[in-house]
Amino acid sequence: MPIHVDVVRVFTDDKGRHGNPLGIVDSSAVPPEDRQSVARTLGYSETIFVDIPGPDDEHARAQIFTPTTELPFAGHPTVGLSWWLHERGAAVTTLDVPAGPVTTRRSGAITWVRARPEWAPEFSLYPMDSVREVQAADPKKFGAGHHYLWAWTDKVEHSIRSRMFAPDMGITEDEATGAAAVRITAHLRHALLITQGKGSELRTTYDPAGWIEVGGRVHPEKSRTL
Repeated sequence: MPIHVDVVRVFTDDKGRHGNPLGIVDSSAVPPEDRQSVARTLGYSETIFVDIPGPDDEHARAQIFTPTTELPFAGHPTVGLSWWLHERGAAVTTLDVPAGPVTTRRSGAITWVRARPEWAPEFSLYPMDSVREVQAADPKKFGAGHHYLWAWTDKVEHSIRSRMFAPDMGITEDEATGAAAVRITAHLRHALLITQGKGSELRTTYDPAGWIEVGGRVHPEKSRTL
């Protein structure tokens, strides 16, 4: 049977540019043992499989895959799926992913999800002296692991410029990384405005109790069929 894939870009700028593509698939269309291969075929940095909720369900169960592995939590798939469900009139306020319950909300054009930093992968954080140094970095010089390069663009406004490389996960460079935004926010202990990749925009909030929100805009793209 053909597999329908809805596609969105997550963490775009205010003109709908940039952002990280995400494939969204109804879990009932793909057996669990085949989901990794579907994610690999699609080739997005992440694909999310969702148990479509009923009209009054406030929870929806989901699984997230990179081209090479399953993730217990990731930011851009949960933000993208939350937006997608909201656009379809779903009553969902919580996404149940393997890491734990991810609550979600909408505020104007921004879709937010809330998570704990320990749910995200470990990132090697590389503070740089300038934005130019971040932009000049060569992904080929980074090996196994998750490498997050960043520099302040405005310390007063708490805005940063960043890039992320994870070649061993099949991601030479990630255009927008919500999980990394969660980790850097916990590290700096402050809400941030993050510009990543070619110009994607991520926002975060910081709660000293251990919760981080990450949010951004989502733009629909043309769907695919496998």
